[in-house]
Amino acid sequence: MIERYSCPEMAELWTDERKYATWARVEVLASTAQAELGVVDRPALEDIRNAPVPSVSRVRELELTRDHEILAFLAAYTETMPASSARWVHHGMTSYDVVDTALGFTLARSCDLVLNAARTFLELLTARALEHWDTVCVARTHGVHAEPTTFGQKLAVHAFAMHRGVERLTAARAAVAVGTLSGPVGTYAHISPYVEEFVCRELGLGIEDMPTQVVARDRHAELLSALAVTGAVVEQFALEMRMLQRTEVGEVDEPRTSAYQGSSAMPHKRNPTTSERLCGLARILRSNAGAGYENVALWHERDLAHSSVERIVLPDSLTVAHYQLVSAAGLLSGLRVFPERMARNIDATRGLVYSSEVFVDLVARGRDQEEAYRLVQAAATEAWENGSTLAAGLAARGVEVSADQLDPRRFLGNRDHLKARLSRLSKELQSHVEV
Repeated sequence: MIERYSCPEMAELWTDERKYATWARVEVLASTAQAELGVVDRPALEDIRNAPVPSVSRVRELELTRDHEILAFLAAYTETMPASSARWVHHGMTSYDVVDTALGFTLARSCDLVLNAARTFLELLTARALEHWDTVCVARTHGVHAEPTTFGQKLAVHAFAMHRGVERLTAARAAVAVGTLSGPVGTYAHISPYVEEFVCRELGLGIEDMPTQVVARDRHAELLSALAVTGAVVEQFALEMRMLQRTEVGEVDEPRTSAYQGSSAMPHKRNPTTSERLCGLARILRSNAGAGYENVALWHERDLAHSSVERIVLPDSLTVAHYQLVSAAGLLSGLRVFPERMARNIDATRGLVYSSEVFVDLVARGRDQEEAYRLVQAAATEAWENGSTLAAGLAARGVEVSADQLDPRRFLGNRDHLKARLSRLSKELQSHVEV
């Protein structure tokens, strides 16, 4: 992923330098387990432990004569060792014993960064939802004014969606945080299962249930899917923030630096560029998930068709998802909310948002439902087309409405159970932080 959409801590995990350091760690741990089994002698183990991680440039140089990255890495890694020690490096192993086990370790670390960012965003959504639980605004269905709600409840919807996202990401981390050191075609013919157990335990990884020489790619598809769904959740939030920033709506404003310039031609512009960027990045995550599904079906015990794809989609998706979540948290943290504008927008349709309250009240007082609906609809249509008020249209039809019926808070009296749900989520998040 390009630097523009990367956070340094995630980008560093996916450098070639870090990759080769992790490969070397796997080799050292495998040799350590082999030494415990009496296969590798102690002097050789010390040489293997003390060997420097080869440079990227040296591996690339050796790859020119081998056309195989692992073989080039092993040649670079062992070239400073005595031959008597070098011969024990990678003993009984195949390339993907190193590649997939190291990949599982890197994926676990990357997922941790994504999960931390997701939890931070979730905590902010919950906190700001509680802050604005009683900030009244108009709800919109099909983009059209519906009934009054609150900005807090809007944010709470996104909070619970992100909570589900955290649960998906947690499960996906467990799915990909596995390794395998089972040798060619996964039969342990030349390596003891103890080596696998030792290495994976030291790296904090699980073990592939039934190896075929590689880790099953449905695991990676699950991760890419979880990232794509999380990205869509962020997109849903960002899209709402974009629409609420439209000039004719103006209910919120995303944070901007003092250097912000919205247009090269129109100095007045305050474009919702952060929200727009968050929506755009979600498209990348969805596209990459499809590539993950394609990688699941490999020929027989393994092939290499997935490798080139994974070199792109795994680091890119994790980097994008992390950046997207960090950016969303920054947007929400500095988001300005304008309750007065929200109140004006409720009144913009001159009482039309109260039509359901009048309709329900007429039915409760004995009117036929169809008759009541048509009466209120006719009054609303007149108000819409003539610029009058709903109350005036109703009065012309012999229906008087009280001020109480035209109070937006009348719609919000039965929400205590919803706030209780949000408060429980907030307490759950606080207990997680304390633990």
